[in-house]
Amino acid sequence: MTHLALLGPQRDHPTVGRALDALGVGAGPLVAITAGWQEREGETEELAGYLARPVRDLALYRAVDDLFRADPALFAAHRERMARLQELQALYRTRLKFAFRAARAMLLADGRPAVLEVARTSALAGLRRLDGDHLAAVRAIHAAFDRDLRPAARDAVRAARAPLAEAIGGAAAVLVAGGHVGVLLSRLRLLNLGPALAARPVIAWSAGAMAMSDQVVVFHDSPPQGAGAAEVFDTGLGLVHRRTLLPDAVNRLRLGDPIRVATLARRFAPTACLTLDGGAGLVLKNGRAIRQWGVRTLHPDGTVG
Repeated sequence: MTHLALLGPQRDHPTVGRALDALGVGAGPLVAITAGWQEREGETEELAGYLARPVRDLALYRAVDDLFRADPALFAAHRERMARLQELQALYRTRLKFAFRAARAMLLADGRPAVLEVARTSALAGLRRLDGDHLAAVRAIHAAFDRDLRPAARDAVRAARAPLAEAIGGAAAVLVAGGHVGVLLSRLRLLNLGPALAARPVIAWSAGAMAMSDQVVVFHDSPPQGAGAAEVFDTGLGLVHRRTLLPDAVNRLRLGDPIRVATLARRFAPTACLTLDGGAGLVLKNGRAIRQWGVRTLHPDGTVG
């Protein structure tokens, strides 16, 4: 059984306590995964004070650093995998720029509705095909790494994973913080902690929530370098299906631009594009939403609600 609470940013609108209540988490130890914070990993004093109960950080980021020192061959292969993924992402981003502009131009174009819809559907299909091809290439890189390195069979990986899986198995709930989604995912994936998380109540926010989904989409409509287009970034742990999660969307997306909203919603359909802003939360039990607050959906007609 998979019990999950997916939340927006916590700094200004903490809702972890509300999520614990919604999931029915009672007394018992809470463990945290803050690997996405990298060098700030383990700074959970504020969280523990807010919850008024102890929170043990699992120190995943440091555990993997120790693992790499114990297994230099694994570290070299992991570094090569990350370099390939970064190169692939850069090439995809270049292609995406043109496909996104074409799709947006078709949604902005004037003409006969029947003719326009054919052109719009075709342009969006090209964008979706590019996303799908990119995700397939990402999966192939991960599969080659697993096939060649067999991380689950390596002594150093087993030694690192065992105490972490045991701590997760004994926890009343696992708290997964945000930060750098790529770093967080690489640690969780390398240690194969997805099955352990699937067996416990999990409360994940921001990038932590994104990491729980089937595919991770990174986004910013107004980055410093100019206009941006949402990018398919990686596969997630697959604990959340049919939902594209958009944390802090109110600050990162032009939600008042119906063309950009419609492009995003139609591009990732049939998955639902859901905002997770500060104070928002979505509670799932076995994939079914049982409670939500402050979550909004991006609709194909360009509306948000």
